[in-house]
Order: sequence, then structure tokens, then C-alpha cells
Amino acid sequence: MTPLCGQWDDDHIHRLPVRVYYEDTDFSGIVYHARYLHFFERGRTESLRALGVHHSELIESEDPVAFAVRHMDIHWLKPARVDEALTVETLYRPHKGPRLNMEQAIRRGEDTLCTATVEAVIIDPAGRPRRPPKWMIEVWTPVVQEKPS
Repeated sequence: MTPLCGQWDDDHIHRLPVRVYYEDTDFSGIVYHARYLHFFERGRTESLRALGVHHSELIESEDPVAFAVRHMDIHWLKPARVDEALTVETLYRPHKGPRLNMEQAIRRGEDTLCTATVEAVIIDPAGRPRRPPKWMIEVWTPVVQEKPS
């Protein structure tokens, strides 16, 4: 059984199962385009949770930080429909300074429905970018994948 927060597989991709609910769809039963952002956010949040990084603990720590999405490039390829079981995949790419780069995909079985490249920035409570804490880098470094040449 897959944990509630999904799981990291040997290929360094985090996979989160999600179900399409009626509330995710438009009048025709097809997933509304903006709801894919919700699925991607869940994938990023749960991939961090599976590494032991919890948003509530980040903001409540002695040296509080949070994540803010700076840039997202999305490609919708095929529609998802009500009641379908999907998988949100999250892949971490090397970070630079306060930036964390990810590639994400939403799949239905072998079909890729939507892809996104995401740049998130770690910020302090005033909204200023800052480098991630050392412990955070140590936690996500084992799952970071270099881009293929």
C-alpha cells in the first residue's frame, strides 16, 4: 500500500496517487485546467513530506522559511476526467542559491496528461529569497537528478 504522502521510487521520482473528484471538473466532467496546478502542488508538498520536510515546521522554526513558486511552465496534453486515478510525478533538479527546480508530470497509467517545469524559491517571512538551511539540502540531495546530456 502506498503511503498517504506517496513514495520515492528507485528512479528518484516521487509518485503521488490522486483521484479526480467532481469538484475538479467543469460541466462536462473534464478536469478544469487550473485544477492541474492543485495536483502539482500536492505532488510537491507530499514529495517534501516524504523526505521529512513539513511546511508547518518550516514556518514555525527558529529560522522560518517557506516556498514560493517563482515560475511554472505547463503543457496540457490530454484531458483527465471525473473518477480517474492519476499519478503526480515529481523530479528534483539541481538547485542554485534559493531556487529549487522540479519537473512534474500527471499521468493516467502510461499516458502523460500534463507536464510542468517549476522553479520555487525559498523565502524568509518578509518574502526575501534566502538559501535553504543546510539540513534541507542534505535531505533532498539524494533525490536530485542531473539533466541528461
